[in-house]
Amino acid sequence: MSTTTIAMIAKEAGVSVPTVSKVLNGRPDVAQTTRQHVEQVLEKHQYRRRNTSRSAGSRLVDLVFHELGSAWSVEIICGVERAAHENGLNVVLSDLAGEHRPRQAWLDGVIARRPMGVILVLSDLDPGQRRQLVTRNIPFVVVDTAGELPAGVPAVGSANWNGGLVATRHLLELGHRRIGVVTGPADVMCSRQRTDGHRAALDEAGIPYDPALILSGKFTAGSGYEQGLRLLDRPDRPTAIFAGNDLEAMGLLRAARDRGLRVPEDLSIVGYDDLQVAAWTTPRLTTVRQPLVDMAHTATTMLVRLAAGKPLTMPRIDLATELVVRESTAPPAA
Repeated sequence: MSTTTIAMIAKEAGVSVPTVSKVLNGRPDVAQTTRQHVEQVLEKHQYRRRNTSRSAGSRLVDLVFHELGSAWSVEIICGVERAAHENGLNVVLSDLAGEHRPRQAWLDGVIARRPMGVILVLSDLDPGQRRQLVTRNIPFVVVDTAGELPAGVPAVGSANWNGGLVATRHLLELGHRRIGVVTGPADVMCSRQRTDGHRAALDEAGIPYDPALILSGKFTAGSGYEQGLRLLDRPDRPTAIFAGNDLEAMGLLRAARDRGLRVPEDLSIVGYDDLQVAAWTTPRLTTVRQPLVDMAHTATTMLVRLAAGKPLTMPRIDLATELVVRESTAPPAA
């Protein structure tokens, strides 16, 4: 705990004590240049607010997504809500409109609410933003990180590399040798890891890696459909496609139908996530099960522990993935 006081910060920054207090509390009535200067002094002294009794906000968890609106995000919300209910917490939900890093206005709102902690899903904070939460003694945990995290940042993910490996191994064992991939966004870590696992399976089987068969999607059904058509319209089209998630796999199912191809007789498709809808597609989708609810529950439990001032035995946890074989994969046509 820092021995630096607000009065000391105010004196060095050349501002009043109430101004420092306003900055610490996320008040909007402070000039941006003044706010930045005070934040720099706070960071210089590694100031951290003492964990005194908080307002009602201490029973809140701020849950922020890079983007809402999919069945994938609903699974995460369910996991957080389950853990929140177990611990008598309430959840505030935010959407970054597709961005992987929140704007300062969002962070100011969090600081003003003073929640028990923050869970960031497929998003992250820059060093200055992390420091602002640390200064206010607001812990945070990242779920399914979008990029590399500094050492010690608490995070929960899944074995994405292994998921890509087992999905491609399954197709190879069925006899497929020309396998396409519709990935997620290239700047998202889990997408890159799944593609790396796919490539490792090809290397293991002695199958040449063809980058022309790897197309980047957006983790949406629409991008699965569009990129699926590109792969299926090739004169040397693949006999199987590994999708970055189940939504892209559903787009691929539609693309195959629109091209007059039967799944799995003419084209095998493997998804990723095992959303509930994967068992209700026609045909039912072979996919890699990612424990989304458990990931979110684990992250919330970690956050509760951090808020209580208890150390984490493992700041980074990756839960296991599992191949679920249904009806959308079969040996290639002779």
